[in-house]
Amino acid sequence: MWFAGIDWADEHHDVAIVDEAGQQHGTLRVAHSAAGVEALVTFLRGYSQRTARADALPAPAPDPEQVACIIETTHGLLITALLEAGFPVYPVNPKTLAHWRKPAGAKTDRIDASLLARKGRSDLGELRRLEPDSPLVQELKLLTRDQDALVQTQTRLVNQLTACLKAYFPSALTLFGKLHQGATLAFLQRYPTLEQAEAASVEELTAFLRAQPRFPSPAAAAQRIHGCVHQSHLRADPVTTRVKARLTQALVAQLVPVVEQIAAYDAEIERLFRRHPDAALFVSLPGAGKRLAPRLLVGWGDDRGRYTSAQSMQGLAGTAPVAFQSGKYSKAHKRYACIKPLRNALYQFAWQSTREAWALAYYQRKRQEGKSHSVALRALANQWVRLIHAIWHTQRPYDEAVFRAAQQAHALPAA
Repeated sequence: MWFAGIDWADEHHDVAIVDEAGQQHGTLRVAHSAAGVEALVTFLRGYSQRTARADALPAPAPDPEQVACIIETTHGLLITALLEAGFPVYPVNPKTLAHWRKPAGAKTDRIDASLLARKGRSDLGELRRLEPDSPLVQELKLLTRDQDALVQTQTRLVNQLTACLKAYFPSALTLFGKLHQGATLAFLQRYPTLEQAEAASVEELTAFLRAQPRFPSPAAAAQRIHGCVHQSHLRADPVTTRVKARLTQALVAQLVPVVEQIAAYDAEIERLFRRHPDAALFVSLPGAGKRLAPRLLVGWGDDRGRYTSAQSMQGLAGTAPVAFQSGKYSKAHKRYACIKPLRNALYQFAWQSTREAWALAYYQRKRQEGKSHSVALRALANQWVRLIHAIWHTQRPYDEAVFRAAQQAHALPAA
């Protein structure tokens, strides 16, 4: 068998080939292009037709399974090409390679490729082969992660808009429930200054609010807004008002399409999520909702042979504590090497799940023990990983009565 260490980059990729005895046989650098990736696949196929043993019969049949590819990523065009060519791919955490580099500290792309190949040769049994998710799960995973990026953009713009309004029109922040809802943004586009809002009559405000989709009680809201803007307020000078009103319009113009696209992503994610046979399992989780249920589903995927135990999922999700002990010093700390989108989804879900009596009691017990909010949430998420893993394997939706019966039979262990 051959071990191919591949150091990938945006512009080029380096590959090193090591045999079963640890001897390096070949290296190659290719550009990150269609021709370059094709040349890399051809290079690896050449080794799939060779044997690592000198005493074996010559010219064996090509077998991509005999070339294990070790690489520091789980996605991308290069990974797609390797999987389509039939090569087994084994992802390695970048921190692992950094640890191997420490004694000498030398780092080049060729050295990294060689280290990856040798890591594969020595620890292949401990590495998990990359098995692609079904196309439906892959699409959901990409959609949810892209939507998370859009939500981060929305948060950044909302924070900028909040700071901008505080500088010249702070009362606008109290007129509506959320700054990034459609009615609020439409109001700021039409009335970007306090003076313009003061000039609007109750009738004009009522007509404006009635034109907003699904806006509740427009007449009552118009009366409230009219009264609010005519109260005594601190006023910015004319120069600040003109400049900041311009910035408000610019920020709102950016926020409106982002908010619309996030809603469009919600609709598409919901449509695909409902098509998955495991959707009912994750919908049954208390507090998961339309945002978190799809993210939890893509975290587990649909390959039930991938995760043999809840402990492996707790490590991948970053909810399991990491023990550190040296002499008399002992402490558990947060796990950093994990799937961060899944960890974030589990933290949010753990907080939402406190509507369940047992989850709230568990969270409160951790707080009474002196744990911080984040540590208590992580402990609760760790318990949920164990439960979700059982639900996922048995394909039985969450049932609080079933859980309480199991809890009485086996005391819930402390995380």
